[in-house]
Amino acid sequence: MLNKVLVANRGEIAVRIMRACRELGISTVAVYSEADREAMFAKYADESHFIGPPPPLQSYLNMDAIIEVALKTKAEAIHPGYGFLAENDKFSDMVEKNGLVFIGPTGQNIREMGDKIFSKRTMKSSGVPVVPGTEEGIQDVEKAKDVAHEIGYPVILKASGGGGGIGMKIVDNENDLIEAIESTKRVAKSAFGDESVLLEKYLDEPRHVEYQIIADNKGNVIHVRERECSVQRRHQKLIEETPSCVMTEELREKMGEAATQAAKAVSYRNAGTVEFMYSKGNFYFLEMNTRLQVEHPITEMITGVDLAKEQLRVASGLDLQYAQEDITGQGWAFECRICAEDPENNFFPSPGKIVEYKEPAGPGIRVDSGVYAGFDVPPFYDSLLSKLIVWGRDRNEAIKRMKRALWEYEITGIKTNIPFHEVVLDNEFFVKGDYTTHFIKERNILDEVKRYLESGK
Repeated sequence: MLNKVLVANRGEIAVRIMRACRELGISTVAVYSEADREAMFAKYADESHFIGPPPPLQSYLNMDAIIEVALKTKAEAIHPGYGFLAENDKFSDMVEKNGLVFIGPTGQNIREMGDKIFSKRTMKSSGVPVVPGTEEGIQDVEKAKDVAHEIGYPVILKASGGGGGIGMKIVDNENDLIEAIESTKRVAKSAFGDESVLLEKYLDEPRHVEYQIIADNKGNVIHVRERECSVQRRHQKLIEETPSCVMTEELREKMGEAATQAAKAVSYRNAGTVEFMYSKGNFYFLEMNTRLQVEHPITEMITGVDLAKEQLRVASGLDLQYAQEDITGQGWAFECRICAEDPENNFFPSPGKIVEYKEPAGPGIRVDSGVYAGFDVPPFYDSLLSKLIVWGRDRNEAIKRMKRALWEYEITGIKTNIPFHEVVLDNEFFVKGDYTTHFIKERNILDEVKRYLESGK
């Protein structure tokens, strides 16, 4: 087992990883920016090192400084968390070239699965279902018209090298196609340095269902069941649950087999997530996230598998301690992302000093947090404060428990998105499990949030 790990991240995920390390007897090293001198993760680690100077955002992207601290402190490995350098193939390669272990996939894994064109081709050749569309970047507009006509409108355009919904455009007819292609190319070039654009069939009533996988260094791969992530705004997940409401045992087996096959096709290592779009009984490969996901705790809640510990075990050279038949699920779990955002101001970030902070407690509740009363939330980073996770014997109990937990959660001094979650959990369509990735827009959830806040509840 590893003896010392540097965590190259901040906030709640840094604390989460450090807790797993502490339970395994692994010492931890934190690196922090000027803005995070008083952060929880910097205080929690066994030792902490400043990696300024400003601007603070760049501190956690300074590969040379992070590796210098790792070598100086005699850390054996680096865990990147998620965001920042977690899916940076150069960083993964650089860590290992310096004789350290990267707690995640290889640089080659990250490069291959980060390339939408390569990954789609690889999945298709491996028998994993993919969305109908182009298999390479669009160069010829006339060919794009032919493909769109063949698969049928609407279609969606995506930047080949990107994610997070950046540059995505939905096109309903041929008249809008040419302009949309040129626009997406410009965004792709600016955001990712690659103007390659994919054209795919836009799916009706889509749901976003992903599979957690983990693989050891000997090629053994298992999936740790599915998560539903269809409650999204601007292609960013807000509420996740497991199991998925559309899941049957037959579908779970098929999707799980596709997920493990996807990982095997690229000789994947460590934890990752294979994301699918589900539409009217069919599922299609979307992409692979080559890191630990924000929503991993709900998988842990229903399966009992500690994914952070499994990452550390694999990185230590140990074999997977689970076979596929060992993975079962009990009950239902939800995660609400608690963010410093103002729901009355289009969810604009709301940094500032937290005056009062009281987490919910009681049966079936877990809070992965990176803040405390008196902490000054900096304006430089993602607005995520904590993740509120609940477990129930069934979906109905889990929803009621989450509503109780949100009611108990006290955060003053800054605005948060807790009212948004309360509105969603009261929505009749969400309660029935009848929702798609268009849920927020289709059900006018943001208008409902405004009315809820105006009511003074």
